[in-house]
Amino acid sequence: MELTPRVAGMAALLAILPVAAFGIFRTWWAGAITLVNVLLIAVSLYLLFSPNDGAGHNSHEEAATGEEAV
Repeated sequence: MELTPRVAGMAALLAILPVAAFGIFRTWWAGAITLVNVLLIAVSLYLLFSPNDGAGHNSHEEAATGEEAV
């Protein structure tokens, strides 16, 4: 099975269930902070596994002119 951005994001969002339990049975603000952390991790995993468009630091125009980063 290939790990796609959608699957990685959904797997990370499964962590919201323990976060909800933590927020209910502990203090609400600790649950809110934990929820923000889980969402940041889920978005990071989605961006990590998503395909890029190929336009990066070394584009074809820079390579053609012979300019390179030092």
